[in-house]
Amino acid sequence: MKRLTLADCFDPTGERFGIPTFPWRCAPDGYATRRQLRGQGLQPGGQEVAAQTLRPRRRREPLTAYLYCVDFARPVRPMSEGMWRAHEAMMRARRTCPVCRTDHGYCIPRSVGMCVTCAYPAALCAA
Repeated sequence: MKRLTLADCFDPTGERFGIPTFPWRCAPDGYATRRQLRGQGLQPGGQEVAAQTLRPRRRREPLTAYLYCVDFARPVRPMSEGMWRAHEAMMRARRTCPVCRTDHGYCIPRSVGMCVTCAYPAALCAA
């Protein structure tokens, strides 16, 4: 595969890639990624991808970020009371240690599977 350069990523008409393509961080105003839309309190709202940005990499495929038109984005729906209750229950389950059954106020590390106190009891006694 031919290595993509930064100049190859500039295709505002969409002839080469099928949709308008811009180099990384060089998209014109009026386009935003999903995360950028979310930061503005918006969502794509069912619209198709309007453009993309590409960032070339040396030995792999280029990084691609899909862009949406800000003009057609819709406001994010507010969460209902039931959704808030479900979210709080989910977070409570993530904060509760399965060994000592205590809510520690932080998410239990998945790598350990229990709270720090239960995982390393000898380290706390030595201190």
